[in-house]
Amino acid sequence: MAGGVWGRARGAPVGALTLTALAEGIRASQGQPMRPPSKGPQPEPEAEPGHVAAREPCSPPHAQEPAPEGPSQAPQSSRKEGALADLALYTAACLEEAGFAGTQATALSLSSALEAQGERLEDQVHALVLGLLAQVPSLAEGRPRRAALRVLSALALEHAQDVVCALLPCSLPLDRAAAELWRSLSRNQRVNGQVLVQLLWALKGTAGPELEALAATRALGEMLAVSGCVGATRGFYPHLLLVLVTKLHEMARGTRSPDTSKVWTPSHQGPPHSHASCIVEALKALLTGDGSRMVVTCMEQAGGWRRLVGAHTHLEGVLLLASAMVAHADHHLRGLFADLLPRLRSADDTQRLTAIAFFTGLLQSWPTARLLREEVILERLRAWQGDPEPTVRWLGLLGLGHLALNRRKVRHVSALLPALLGALGEHDARLVGAALGALRRLLLRPRAPVRLLSTELGPRLPPLLDDARDPVRASAVGLLGTLVRRGRGGLRVGLRGPLRKLVLKSLVPLLLCLHDPSLDAAESSEWTLARCDHALQWGLLEEMVTVAHYDSPEALSRICHCMVHWYPSHVPRFLSQSQGYLRSPQDHLRRAATVLIGFFVHHTSPSRVNQDLLDSLFQDLGQLQSDPEPAVVAAAQVSSQQVALLARAQSSRQRLRFPHLRLLQARAARSPPVYPDSPFRRRSVTGRWGSSTPG
Repeated sequence: MAGGVWGRARGAPVGALTLTALAEGIRASQGQPMRPPSKGPQPEPEAEPGHVAAREPCSPPHAQEPAPEGPSQAPQSSRKEGALADLALYTAACLEEAGFAGTQATALSLSSALEAQGERLEDQVHALVLGLLAQVPSLAEGRPRRAALRVLSALALEHAQDVVCALLPCSLPLDRAAAELWRSLSRNQRVNGQVLVQLLWALKGTAGPELEALAATRALGEMLAVSGCVGATRGFYPHLLLVLVTKLHEMARGTRSPDTSKVWTPSHQGPPHSHASCIVEALKALLTGDGSRMVVTCMEQAGGWRRLVGAHTHLEGVLLLASAMVAHADHHLRGLFADLLPRLRSADDTQRLTAIAFFTGLLQSWPTARLLREEVILERLRAWQGDPEPTVRWLGLLGLGHLALNRRKVRHVSALLPALLGALGEHDARLVGAALGALRRLLLRPRAPVRLLSTELGPRLPPLLDDARDPVRASAVGLLGTLVRRGRGGLRVGLRGPLRKLVLKSLVPLLLCLHDPSLDAAESSEWTLARCDHALQWGLLEEMVTVAHYDSPEALSRICHCMVHWYPSHVPRFLSQSQGYLRSPQDHLRRAATVLIGFFVHHTSPSRVNQDLLDSLFQDLGQLQSDPEPAVVAAAQVSSQQVALLARAQSSRQRLRFPHLRLLQARAARSPPVYPDSPFRRRSVTGRWGSSTPG
């Protein structure tokens, strides 16, 4: 019977032993007393090869007489291997005849027969699993193969841990046979939950070697890819998700457990596999099988999977994953939030940082954030600001920003502001960017403290407008625009004194930022100047857009003319600020500052600028005439002439007696500056979209 169903086992004799006879044969081989033979019909003759004797389903034939002792007797180990092979063959035949209803009973009989051997049960299950793995590829599709796979399910029903331990070393590389065994376990709803739990423990075990974790990850990916298997993770879905994401963090940081040198050899040698890519595929299968396909899509579009596996971008990927789950998988947020809380105090850095990043991202969900009192969340976020690790402080600032966006009024603005304002002086660009983003979100709330922020940002924001880091510069300019937008009502009626001072103090950096090579910074500056134009009713929006996209000297001249006549007392500040950019290491910035000085000097009155400032400007512009950039040299020559003309007008004004004659002579003698075209890239609409200029 067994030979007809299974074919000949590899390297093992094939007989027709029943489960009971097998147990008795094992006892006899160990010298134990045999049970009395049961009364009944005599054993059936052995079937010819390829022929299956007809009998009732799962009706076991009686055991054959034990072989006499003698020199020709096979070794004990060979008899055991043959017995295990017969056991697997007969069990498969029984399952093929009896169907799935007999699986549990067969599993109990299988366990009893294995335990009768008196040795370690784990070794016997291991041998049976390897036998199944070797036989499955040679079986025909249909009932024989399904029956063989149900043998594995019967084993896993009683010995899930032993089955998983036996299959894991055979999963690197994961060939078709091993993959089929994992998928068969996944389809069996009685055992898939137990197997997934065992794989989870194999994945998160700190003492497990790296290859074992990789094999467990590949097995998880195969099982979770089967439709309906993710339902078996109910109860530990959040835990499994966090373990996979934390494992990616460990991979990214290159951390290894102390026992990774432990020998753990896979059964087949093959090409190395990327552990990170296996974990990502398992995560995708877990999310997709749960109906969260949109989370996978959002991560792909935002580059989240690539960030998750990066050494320096993993936490950014975690934040993106949390944001995607807030938007498209909110049914798991409560479980995730509850599972995260104990991990926030973990002694393991990778586990703690991953949990903090997830916690921060989940604060975007107001229902989830309500699971803890607002005071508790704020206390935790503020405590992270005192952490020596900059990454923890950065994540805490992001959490403050998410908390500021909640619909309900934040009752602790006084607790938020000191931490956010203090972070503006950090050296880490991530911290400064997170603080700027949180302040902007705070301004977007109803009844935002515009006047308080205008006063507090007055000395802090202007230095960030000139920051050497592009993201910081762009965020600072955008925050100023948001501040002006929220305070435009007061600016129109002459209020908002601190905000008006901040705008005028930032005017020169904003005009120069229109030429910034960073597209984000340039566009942010254009948007902020448009908000200033609208709030202060300048009427210069067309000129500002023209300067931004076409670097038009005529439009810049009109802007400078209006600023000089509307804010004459601020002209020395405008000139001093522009002078500071003449020493910039960036060629485009030195030229833009030189041109701006020339137009400011041309439109200002001699009485508004003192001689010391003119001498300083003339000296610095003279040094630029030996600049290595020809465009800077040409612009410096033109602006130097304007400074010289203004100085000459001051001297003439002091010699003339009648003021109106002095003003007429000064204006007649000062011709407008003419600058050559800028050789630097112009950010026209055509160039922005990447189209080439025709012709």
